[in-house]
Amino acid sequence: MTRPTALPRRTRQTVWALLAVLVLAQICYPLTTGQTRARLTVATVLLGYLLSVGHALLSRGPRTAAALLAAATGGGFAIEALGVATGFPFGSYDYSGQLGPKLAGVPLIIPLAWTWMAWPAWLTAVRLTGGGPTGGIGPAARRIALAAVGLAAWDLFLDPQMVTEGHWAWRTATPALPGLPGIPISNYLGWLLFAVLMMAALRPLAGAAVATTDSRDTPMFALYLWTYGSSVLAHAVFLGLPASAGWGAAVMALTAVPLAVTLLPRRLTAGPRRSGAPA
Repeated sequence: MTRPTALPRRTRQTVWALLAVLVLAQICYPLTTGQTRARLTVATVLLGYLLSVGHALLSRGPRTAAALLAAATGGGFAIEALGVATGFPFGSYDYSGQLGPKLAGVPLIIPLAWTWMAWPAWLTAVRLTGGGPTGGIGPAARRIALAAVGLAAWDLFLDPQMVTEGHWAWRTATPALPGLPGIPISNYLGWLLFAVLMMAALRPLAGAAVATTDSRDTPMFALYLWTYGSSVLAHAVFLGLPASAGWGAAVMALTAVPLAVTLLPRRLTAGPRRSGAPA
């Protein structure tokens, strides 16, 4: 099998630079308020979307980028439009006008946000399942399940933060998770369901190019781990949302912590050598 070609140096630098700008924008978020914070939210989503779709295009090619757009952006808009119109599967809710233009009642940046995190969540699941051909329904299902949990867990941070800012609200928000009022449990279950469908569609649409990971994907792993760690810190310390910090930390750890372990140098994870064993 042909080894994947490394990204050109300038391309790598561009991807890392875009990630750095995204990190800076997120660091600035707790320092802003009101309309400035809403505009920064939109700018952050656009940066994240450009980063993930751009990485998919540069590392895997047009088919993968198109598949990501179809499954995550197109699918995300469709499920949001369905949710706003019918209340299924997230519960009955409405968006405010603070996040820019809407179509069918859905701010256009919302499906971009799910695309932004869908790509690193998928690559994380591929890395954790070993990459390569899935070899049957069982391994493929595990990969899809991990990717879906890795994406949907982010909503335990996102929804409490955005509801607190007044960007959207549910008409009926019970039953809710302890410490997270204003958001029905059906919302999280709905996002998990959609994440499963999205990840199940991504692999056949994108082809074999998304079945393995390598050094090209380091920026996406950094993005995923930064999202996890910074979200826990921001919610616990800066945003006054300790419950969402706890829920998000616990559930997203199912994918973020194993990913971090796989990225440690081998000498740190191999354990002590037996006396006399060759180095």
